[in-house]
Amino acid sequence: MNLRVAATIFCIIFSLPAHAQDTSLVRPVTVADGLEHPWSVAFLPDNEFLVTERGGKLWRLGLGGARTEIKGLPGNIIARRQGGLFDVVLHPQFSENRLVYLSYNGKGEGGSGTEIARGILDGDRLRDIKTIYRAAPKMRSDIHFGGRLLFLPDGTLLLTLGDRMAMDGAQDKGTDWGGIIRINDDGTVPADNPFTADPAARPGLYSYGHRNTQGIALAADGTVWAHEHGPQGGDELNIITPGANYGWPVITYGIDYSGAVISDKTEMDGMAQPVTYWRPSIAPSGMAVYSGGKYPGWDGDIFVGALAGTHLRRLDMKGKTVTEQQVLLGDLNQRIRDVRQGPDGLLYLLTDEGNGRLIRLDPAR
Repeated sequence: MNLRVAATIFCIIFSLPAHAQDTSLVRPVTVADGLEHPWSVAFLPDNEFLVTERGGKLWRLGLGGARTEIKGLPGNIIARRQGGLFDVVLHPQFSENRLVYLSYNGKGEGGSGTEIARGILDGDRLRDIKTIYRAAPKMRSDIHFGGRLLFLPDGTLLLTLGDRMAMDGAQDKGTDWGGIIRINDDGTVPADNPFTADPAARPGLYSYGHRNTQGIALAADGTVWAHEHGPQGGDELNIITPGANYGWPVITYGIDYSGAVISDKTEMDGMAQPVTYWRPSIAPSGMAVYSGGKYPGWDGDIFVGALAGTHLRRLDMKGKTVTEQQVLLGDLNQRIRDVRQGPDGLLYLLTDEGNGRLIRLDPAR
């Protein structure tokens, strides 16, 4: 059996529908509701949360229902269609420096694009807010922004991006479109980035050939996992390797929304294969590699929110292999935008609704 056939069979097996959900495994508990299309959650000390709304607001929430809007956000946030305020993460030394990082769709010359700003959380506002990265070039498109942030163990920061529907740009290392970017915590570019010696490449580029990456997470063994939206079918789960080309749109397991063929190739030399893919699409968003020890048998598993699928998807992992998939919380019938592991070892979700909720998953037994 040749490698292409083997890879295709492998992916088809794991793109089959997940087995029926077992609603007895977890119990969803609403921590907060009344959120307007929340996008991301970060965990503050003292059992508080920071939650972004795509429309451009940042909230501090308390377990007792207290809610405070955090002021001082960048003034150029554009909330239109898929664009707006995206991710929020804390600096690894937040307890000492109080630095908060935001990604968002920022207006600028030529249109808009994904940006990163950081500021110091000082009471109810962000002080000394500064934009430290602007994806380039900006363009007049309101979709495929990526926008997830992840700090790596070495203190550098990853930003996921989308192709902005300029799909061929995902193969152009001279743009940020369809890339994952790596920067230092102050926005400067690490000298050991994979393309710094290429004068034609964007220096922040870490990997490329992505369509629209909306989930990224770090495993205990240091593996960086990410998933991205395919077109009609072909959502992918990937292991992110510095300098790798993930193939979009030269190779894909999906087709255009019109039914037209984007590419007749699913693999090519020099282009990374997904660990698994979803066909039909589940529209994955948010991601956690679980390690909290609160749910029996789930440590090491990957959890993915599903927008189109309106459920939480559990990937049963054996090392770097997906052995089984399970649908959870399908009875909520809500778009799951984000999933994170909290400092208490429990999973937390955000529902992407006009009356969005922050939900904690308590073990049911």
